[in-house]
Amino acid sequence: MTQSAREADSALTDQLVRTVWSGSVYFRIAFAVLGLGSAGFAALMLYTFQRGIGLWGNNIPVAWAFAIVNFVFWIGIGHAGTFISAILYLLEQRWRAAVNRFSEAMTLFAVAQALLFPVLHLGRPWFAYWLIPYPDRMQVWPQVKSPLPWDFAAVFTYGTVSLLFFYLGLLPDLASTRDSAPERWRRRIYGVFALGWRGSEDAWRHYRMAYLLLAGLATPLVLSVHSIVSSDFAVGLTPGWHSTIFPPFFVAGAIFSGFAMVLSLIIPARKAFHLENVITARHVDNCAKLLLVTGLCLEYGYAVEMFVAWYSGDEFELWQFFVTRPTGPNCWAFYVMMFANVLLPQLLWSRRLRTNLKLLWVISLVVNLGMWCERFVIIVMGLEREYLRADEAAFNPTWVDWGLLAGSVCFFLFLFLGFLRWLPVVALSEVKEGRRERERTLAQAEGARG
Repeated sequence: MTQSAREADSALTDQLVRTVWSGSVYFRIAFAVLGLGSAGFAALMLYTFQRGIGLWGNNIPVAWAFAIVNFVFWIGIGHAGTFISAILYLLEQRWRAAVNRFSEAMTLFAVAQALLFPVLHLGRPWFAYWLIPYPDRMQVWPQVKSPLPWDFAAVFTYGTVSLLFFYLGLLPDLASTRDSAPERWRRRIYGVFALGWRGSEDAWRHYRMAYLLLAGLATPLVLSVHSIVSSDFAVGLTPGWHSTIFPPFFVAGAIFSGFAMVLSLIIPARKAFHLENVITARHVDNCAKLLLVTGLCLEYGYAVEMFVAWYSGDEFELWQFFVTRPTGPNCWAFYVMMFANVLLPQLLWSRRLRTNLKLLWVISLVVNLGMWCERFVIIVMGLEREYLRADEAAFNPTWVDWGLLAGSVCFFLFLFLGFLRWLPVVALSEVKEGRRERERTLAQAEGARG
């Protein structure tokens, strides 16, 4: 490596680990505000534990309501993050180095939010361990016909693989952070987590092999796990729930919401930490293109749902899709969903609009809202209208419902700010490797012309 290349690598390392050693006043204010929101979230959870889920707006037949809506929303975002990073790695897309760390961290924090809501929804959260398929001397075995034990097994497996994938990818960067730490105590802390990484040839060979294996494991795992989540609905006879399109439909929706959340996070982080030379306009444009593609897949799922409901001739399916959703109680969620997930992404056909970062950030936020509304439409609006008219009831969320949703958003962002503050936000080793490859390619091209 030439002297100029070493100096460029050193300058890049200093830039990307600078956020670990210093934080602005605005960052501390945001961290404190989100910390208060997270504390409010914990207080509402304790209040729910104490008083029960009667505090929520649940009724019969809408027994699932906000808690399961929030669970499916967060688990969709969580499933998308590692998939985005893993599939781009398997396809050898070098531009992933700018976004993979964001998406992997997003996965872990979203899964953490998702796991809270089924426990809250149990009503007796102290029995949550009954969901775990473990040998029990009392022979109180989990009900294998219920989707809840399968959810636990699937989400726990996916969360474990995602954590290993995230941590393994961090090892070289933790070592770089350790070597550049200004204080001795920080060098010790990062040295412990770097597991003695020294960057030897053997270490890199084993690292690449393990990373490839985890990427290959995580990619099909996303498809299987979110298919299991979609099958939660198929165990019931509720109109609109037992469609065979659900597994690919849920997977497409998860990846769509994942790209939207990645854009929602990297655009302000790029501006706040002056990462324009690392997260370039091309990277953001590629994410916007994939957001458009996955949005088109989701729109196809909507069209197939409606076509199957019409073609089946089932009066309850027809009533659900063509009467209840557009005209029933809480129909606002249906129209927000159609606007955010069907109409708004069509703006991304324009390159000029895709490269307008302010507009793209607003679109990504609205898409996240639309994906939450989609889960609300499927779950809540699907349950509001049952087979017997006597069982129909509109769902009205309480302040506790809204507070738990807002609190989970605050807690997610609180964890993400902690990630931005204490860990390298971009894969240093991959960015450096990509820069060297570009330099070699340019040098070869110039040599060929000469």
